Amino acid sequence: MSEPKHLTLPITGMTCANCVAAVERNLKKLDGVSAAVVNLSSERATIEFDSAKQDLSTLIARVERAGYGIASGEADLMIKRLADDNDARRLEKALAKLEGVLEVQVTFATEKARLRYVPTIISQAEIRRAVTSAGFEALELGGQAEDAEAKAREHEINSQRNLLSLGLLFTLPLFLLSMGKDFGWLPAFFYGPEYREMFAMMGMYPGAWWFNWLLLVLAAPVQFYVGWQYYVGAYKSLRNGSANMDVLIAMGSSVAFLYSLPITFGWLEGHVYFETAAVIITLIRLGKFLEARAKGRTSEAIKKLMGLRAKTARIVRAGAEIEVPIDEVRVGDVVIVRPGEKIPVDGVVVDGRSTVDESMLTGESLPVEKKPGQALIGATLNKQGLLKFEATKVGRETALAQIIRLVEDAQGSKAPIQALADQVSAIFVPAVISIALLTFSGWYFFGPALPTNADTTQFTRALINMVAVLVIACPCAMGLATPTAVMVGTGKGAELGILFKNSESLERAGKISVVVLDKTGTITKGQPTVTDIVTSAEITSAELLRLAASVERGSEHPLGESIWAAATTRGLTLVEPTGFSAEAGFGVCAQVDDKQVSVGNLQMMQNKGYGLNGLEPALKRLQAEAKTAMLVAVDAQVVGIIAVADTLKEGSAEAIAALRRMGLKVAMLTGDNRQTAEAIARQLALGGFAGLDVVFAQVLPEGKAAEIKKLQLKRAGQKLENVIAMVGDGINDAPALAQADVGIAIGTGADVAMAAAPLTLISGDLRGVARAILLSRRTLATIRQNLFWAFFYNVILIPAAALGYLNPMLAAGAMAFSSIFVISNSLRLRHAKIK
Repeated sequence: MSEPKHLTLPITGMTCANCVAAVERNLKKLDGVSAAVVNLSSERATIEFDSAKQDLSTLIARVERAGYGIASGEADLMIKRLADDNDARRLEKALAKLEGVLEVQVTFATEKARLRYVPTIISQAEIRRAVTSAGFEALELGGQAEDAEAKAREHEINSQRNLLSLGLLFTLPLFLLSMGKDFGWLPAFFYGPEYREMFAMMGMYPGAWWFNWLLLVLAAPVQFYVGWQYYVGAYKSLRNGSANMDVLIAMGSSVAFLYSLPITFGWLEGHVYFETAAVIITLIRLGKFLEARAKGRTSEAIKKLMGLRAKTARIVRAGAEIEVPIDEVRVGDVVIVRPGEKIPVDGVVVDGRSTVDESMLTGESLPVEKKPGQALIGATLNKQGLLKFEATKVGRETALAQIIRLVEDAQGSKAPIQALADQVSAIFVPAVISIALLTFSGWYFFGPALPTNADTTQFTRALINMVAVLVIACPCAMGLATPTAVMVGTGKGAELGILFKNSESLERAGKISVVVLDKTGTITKGQPTVTDIVTSAEITSAELLRLAASVERGSEHPLGESIWAAATTRGLTLVEPTGFSAEAGFGVCAQVDDKQVSVGNLQMMQNKGYGLNGLEPALKRLQAEAKTAMLVAVDAQVVGIIAVADTLKEGSAEAIAALRRMGLKVAMLTGDNRQTAEAIARQLALGGFAGLDVVFAQVLPEGKAAEIKKLQLKRAGQKLENVIAMVGDGINDAPALAQADVGIAIGTGADVAMAAAPLTLISGDLRGVARAILLSRRTLATIRQNLFWAFFYNVILIPAAALGYLNPMLAAGAMAFSSIFVISNSLRLRHAKIK
């Protein structure tokens, strides 16, 4: 078996959860398809299949056979360097081989290529690169590649708008005329009461024979043109062995329409219900139009991320500075970015200094200083100086592209909480049809007797109540309850620098009760920093640091590097040491300005027989604070102490306090000894902050996963439902992240690869953990509200319709707006305050 392949297809024509089930079922029937997940809100299908058994064309054909379509984009390219028609045919064949290209036509006479392609599989930039690889040059005539799917969706919305307008054009006069007939006020409404008798004598009163024909003429276009999509959808659904919302609408409106025909033809006596059929279709069309527009807003976060992309880049090629489209930047290109411009792609600074605003990706409000050797993230904003950098990641490999892909994957996945809605949706429509038939039978055979002067019959009453049951039922709200909330929640997370790998991680994060934090790189900065300088009376702190840093100059030891970095930061002038020697495990010695300087630990000084010169109390205090104390001796006299420690990240204490306020237990996991670990714990509790609950010390890297497993086993033994999260840097802590119920990787904007964890914080700010959990809780609450509404609506209103309390037109209106409620409730998440 070949390596499984993944594809994402944009689906059109889905209206409810049954449509989702139909597409999934049809795709899974294909040999070689191992998984198919369809999302109603994003209208995408994610498919895993064996490429040796299936290809794109068969997958698309299967979707179309199920009665749905694929959103495709069109590209018009001007082709240069076509020598003859053979070149055109050769290019046509080359483009036709590209995965994602559905149709291609290259014309030599016009030097143009027209393509139809699937925008989730291939982009126009990739098509143009294929043209270049074939030896030609492509100039784009159409729109932006990333707009292709949006255009297809917009076309669908415009089509719905046109049908709605036509429906209203016929339904409004039909409704008014019908109501005028029923209430006897139509002639007075149009002509005044004094003309009522005259028009009645002329046979023009609404009770005349032609009036029903007028209603039929107005109703027919609504029924069979505006509502034709429901007939097609119902036929295809039934052909595939299932029943969806289209079946209910087609049945409900058709019963009312067809019942009215024999009355209009004069074969039966009674009341016509053309207005009921037309109003049902038009109201549901209105609901679907508003739903499509609202669904578009659930993906605004993705659109915002896409909008961050720079359109062009200024690069240096052949010694000249030129401006090119962003898609033409290659790895290794030197890119120039002026103050106020967006950084077009990921790269590394080679020249210049500046500050960069990365808030749009990381959520960090403060600009980050950049200098040669430091990484830049594409789509961030250069604030001050001119930067030259080498492009390291372009196209789909950039941090922004990976973030977009991760968010799209999360939005396309299914949350476990959706399983119940899926199970109900699978039997929902058949159940509703059964209830409708029982309603008809109950009212027809067992309904209370009608008054002798009633203007309706037992059969008509039963029929109308059955129609009400058919049109009140709404599987759409159940289908949209979870995916719309997930789309908005994951999008909101991306804006805050929080990336969820899938819907399951979004759901589980809201249930976290225990958070285990790795110390190094998570709570602390992960690099030693000079924290204290203690001197005797003979020397100043600046001079002590200068001498020690001169000795450590060029040292590869982390402690030595931290001393050298502190001196450099303070602008001290260092000198080249002579006679350098290192004593492994103890320290280093060298001549600096004709002085013998030794920098090392207490053991080194004791071995040399140097007294501490009254610095013992300071040494003990620093050691108690879990700091590494480096003693400095000048000419055989200890004159000071330089303390080095891995300092807390800004916001770590605040982050842990926030987690504690949320009712979570917080633990720290570290390889440091117990004394150092306890010192860090004390620092986290300073300033009135709530500190850690538990500290796990002296845990080796390979033992971190085992500690998490112990917590899980303890949970199982006590029959607790704790969800345990592990927070780490995503690399050294990978086994522990995988072992935890929810792995949370602390990253940097450029290191999106750490999204292998279920949840990734793009910035290194630990406060993002509390924000992620709060966002998950809010999203879960929204999903529960949506599901409650979807079930409550159907459980209450279907019986109400069956008992005769709902007119079919009111039922259609309620059904049309039930989905709008669910989507609008999900959209509230966009404005939620997550702090």
